[in-house]
Amino acid sequence: MRLDKLLANMGYGSRKEVKQLLKQKAVTIDGVVVKDAAMKVNSETQHVAIFGERVHYIEFIYLMMNKPPGVISATEDDHDKTVIDLLDPFAQHFKPFPVGRLDKDTEGLLLITNDGQLAHNLLSPKKHVPKTYYAKIDGQVTAADVKAFAAGVTLDDGYETKPGQLVILKSDIESEIELTIQEGKFHQVKRMFEAVGKKVTYLKRLSMGTLRLDENLALGEYREVTIEELDLLISNK
Repeated sequence: MRLDKLLANMGYGSRKEVKQLLKQKAVTIDGVVVKDAAMKVNSETQHVAIFGERVHYIEFIYLMMNKPPGVISATEDDHDKTVIDLLDPFAQHFKPFPVGRLDKDTEGLLLITNDGQLAHNLLSPKKHVPKTYYAKIDGQVTAADVKAFAAGVTLDDGYETKPGQLVILKSDIESEIELTIQEGKFHQVKRMFEAVGKKVTYLKRLSMGTLRLDENLALGEYREVTIEELDLLISNK
């Protein structure tokens, strides 16, 4: 890869700004000062550094966010804050996007990446990637609801959902549940409960495929997906 492209891709400025760094003798390759912006380099085998600090080239980033309510799952919006707005400038430089959408008022696991192929594989209906949610429900969830969800319910637009695995954590005037589905229709969890005469009052996504929300992340916080998590996610997609 050209040296100026590598450095620009890693957020060290535009190609014009990178050339200024080269003129300042700030860039070294294997300890030797270089000034040629067009020089081809291999960041895996060569030690590229700026002001003595090594540059590690990254093509894709994979971030796990605990999405807070009030923030939308989009890359940009004219009115509301987006999940991308919560990222630091270095992460934003890679032009990442959320994999799938969580409703504005929904919390929990959101994968953010610039890896389009992985995103496609996780979102493709043919892949049947399971997603698990925790929810509080206005109304008593019963064994009859578990049975109905297992058979698939009919939404308000006539769509018949695929079977969902409903687990009752608490059955009372306000119930608590976990629900695993393999689809991602618009407001699907809320609409599934509406189909059985109940209302979701709180919703949080816990997992997507093998990737499970790190409970140490506060709302709005994020971290890099570990190599182990990523390998599992890719191998099980």
